[in-house]
Amino acid sequence: MAYWLFKSEPSTWGWDDQTAKGSAGEEWDGVRNYQARNFMREMKAGDLGFFYHSQTEKSVVGIVEVCAQAHPDSTTDDDRWDCVDIKAVRPFVRPVALDQIKADERLADMVLVKNSRLSVQPVSQDQWLVICALGQTTP
Repeated sequence: MAYWLFKSEPSTWGWDDQTAKGSAGEEWDGVRNYQARNFMREMKAGDLGFFYHSQTEKSVVGIVEVCAQAHPDSTTDDDRWDCVDIKAVRPFVRPVALDQIKADERLADMVLVKNSRLSVQPVSQDQWLVICALGQTTP
């Protein structure tokens, strides 16, 4: 299993929107960055990810699961762009803020710390466990 982080502006698509989709999940569409797209192409059904609210909150707020592997993004006719489908698994007991992540030396090599603009990014197993612990949430 691999671990990921999915970033979204809560005013556009937030945790409540994601959970409302239930077990069917929703396409993680509209990504127009090659590196982020390539990460989605690596994902397997069952992989887990952090749902991260960007902009004002800048926090990990929940855990999602990849429920459909990479397929053409339905928001474009351009065949260069793929997406995955994700479904909500559970909210974080306590959201983990970006400032808290940056302050933790165990997370210094995390992509979120080094390249906070990338909307889809890998997370190591160790980073996954640390953030879940900080958020008092079962991995």
